[in-house]
Amino acid sequence: MRTTYMAKKGEVERKWYVIDATDIPLGRLSAVTASILRGKNKPTYTPHVDTGDFVVIINAEKVKLTGKKATDKIYYRHSQHPGGLKAIAAGELRSKNARRLVETSVKGMLPKNTLGRQQGMKLHVYAGSEHPHQAQQPEVLDITNLI
Repeated sequence: MRTTYMAKKGEVERKWYVIDATDIPLGRLSAVTASILRGKNKPTYTPHVDTGDFVVIINAEKVKLTGKKATDKIYYRHSQHPGGLKAIAAGELRSKNARRLVETSVKGMLPKNTLGRQQGMKLHVYAGSEHPHQAQQPEVLDITNLI
C-alpha cells in the first residue's frame, strides 16, 4: 500500500528568490509570489505545513496597474474610532508607499490563518532596487516566463 508523502517541518529546504517587479502587473506578481510563499511550486507541497520559500521583491514602485486601477481601485483601512475610515486609491498608494501596495496584494492571496501569517512573514518588499539579503545568495526569478 502506498502512502501519500507529507512534508515535515524540519525537512523543508528553503530557497531565496529575488523578483524584479518592474512593469509586471500587480495581480500576476502577487499570484506567482503567493504560490512560491506557500510552496506550491515544489513537489513536496503539503497544505498544512509551511513548505514555501523566501521571496524578495524589488522595484515595487515600478509595478504596473492595468486599466483604470490606479484611480478606481480603492484600499480601505479603519482606525477603530468613530469616523476613522481611511481610503486611498491604488495609484496614490503606489506613489506614497509602494511596499504596502504589494504586501497587501500578496498577503490577500495567502490563507487567513496562522499558517498564512507565517508564510507572509517570508515576504520582503523593497521600493527601490537595493535589498539587504545578499548574504542569503538569492536566486533571480524571471516571472515573465511563468506568466
